[in-house]
Amino acid sequence: MKSNINIKVKNKEKNLRIDVLLSNHNDKLSRSRVKNLILENNLKINNIIVTDPSKKVKVDDEVFFKIVEPKKETLAAFKYPLEIIHEDEDLIVINKSSGISMHPGPGNYDNTIVNALINYTGNNLSNIGNELRPGIIHRLDKDTSGLIVIAKNNFSHENLSNQFSKHTITRVYQALVWGKIRPQNGKIETLIVRSSRNRQMMEVSSNKGKKAITNYKTLEIFENNKTPTFSLVECKLETGRTHQIRVHLSNKGNHILGDKKYKKKYKKFININHELNEYISALERQFLHAKKLGFNHPRSNERLEFSSKLPNNLEKILKKLRKN
Repeated sequence: MKSNINIKVKNKEKNLRIDVLLSNHNDKLSRSRVKNLILENNLKINNIIVTDPSKKVKVDDEVFFKIVEPKKETLAAFKYPLEIIHEDEDLIVINKSSGISMHPGPGNYDNTIVNALINYTGNNLSNIGNELRPGIIHRLDKDTSGLIVIAKNNFSHENLSNQFSKHTITRVYQALVWGKIRPQNGKIETLIVRSSRNRQMMEVSSNKGKKAITNYKTLEIFENNKTPTFSLVECKLETGRTHQIRVHLSNKGNHILGDKKYKKKYKKFININHELNEYISALERQFLHAKKLGFNHPRSNERLEFSSKLPNNLEKILKKLRKN
């Protein structure tokens, strides 16, 4: 990869965002990588340092952009049994369990998927982006299970990041929610922003935030006089915002079973099946599972599609609901 980019802005490029312009000039650079490098003072326009990725360029602007390879942070190895679905020289597809965070952060710098990957690969991971997140292109919440792809080198990281940016990655989730969604099938399209009341949560906004699109369809409805009403829902993402599915479904009034952040108090059901009630009470996670993942292989361009079964603790709740 080039160590820098020199551009004199042409008439057809005027009014482009600088991060878009730079990505256009090097298709191996993702917008997120460009943004990080800009924020680290690697961009000059007309010999003046610019740190705003959204700045629009003018005709004849002289752009100098330095591409710096980030240093790797030393991370502790964590002996943890990764369920590897696919692996080659460029990437790893993992079926993540619930209860484990994706990468180090405040309060937990050692017992994460990243630390487990360090133990497994010997630090053979991409080093683009945050130094505490080698190999990480996208994330699943701690209490969400399912499929995720990891980059083993910078080439695959850039390529897959671009596929995410262009929304060509297939991501399908299953969730069990309270009640019946109206309409039963549809598209949720909103802006999502960090909550002003709780910075660990996200919320739907009418006038600010990032565009978020979730396509959903109801697969099954469970409803009788001995159980609460539940719906098994399939969600297909067009975008991948933080907590997107959880926020979108809760905003419709259909909170995901077991979700501790986006939850609502529900009345107790006197006649609920005892065994079903025990399963629900013992659930220490949200009923959300990344079931399908599809993308083009970064080197061969072959389309790869993967599928994952629901974990046992989720499947047994469904079986009990079907039986009732």
